[in-house]
Amino acid sequence: MNSPVQPIESRSVTDLVTTELRRSIVSGDLAPGETFSLRKIASMLNVSFIPVREALRNLEGEGLVITRPGRSACVAPLNLADLRAIYRLRRTIEPEIAGRSCTLISDAELDRLQVQAEDFGHERHTIQTVYDSHHDFHAALLAPAATSWDMRVLNSLWRAAERYIRIGFSKVDPNPEEQPRRRQAHEDLIGAFRRRDPGAASEAVLVHLTRNEEMALRALTEDPHVATEGAGA
Repeated sequence: MNSPVQPIESRSVTDLVTTELRRSIVSGDLAPGETFSLRKIASMLNVSFIPVREALRNLEGEGLVITRPGRSACVAPLNLADLRAIYRLRRTIEPEIAGRSCTLISDAELDRLQVQAEDFGHERHTIQTVYDSHHDFHAALLAPAATSWDMRVLNSLWRAAERYIRIGFSKVDPNPEEQPRRRQAHEDLIGAFRRRDPGAASEAVLVHLTRNEEMALRALTEDPHVATEGAGA
């Protein structure tokens, strides 16, 4: 009897194109509002037109691109109303989970995350080089108390925030005080968790999120590609 689900032997060309275009957009290499032809992207990636078209459909579903009649598309503009909405939801969810997680997370895991936080402060790092590990850091802090549904919702919010965070915080990376600030901010979180005090852990996460939102908003407000009012696409 044939299996109803067939094994996947390798990633499709569409998946690979989707991944590369997503990387270019969230990093800012493809700027918000930038228009491009599908044929040009296909030529740059050395693939046919069809997987590019399918990849753009995937990315349009994620809110990262806007397809246009014909064979062109543009990178979706950033909208600060979206960023505020993302952080409003994060402030509703993450502090509550943190308050429970701080009583469950092991000392060994906090020690591991301490090393990671210290590395965030290395001068070689930018938001681009630490973003993935930064995502993993926050997921690990919450994981002991988070359900699978919690993580689904949080991962959705973190993905939605990624482009704003990468582009916004890359503007402050040249400041020599940014790496030490990033290290201290995450060491403060670990210190709060080590107290095993739910109120302290919740408050620390709330303060962390609020400061990050404020920094991202300041960095992006002067960007001509960023809308400052109204709902996002």
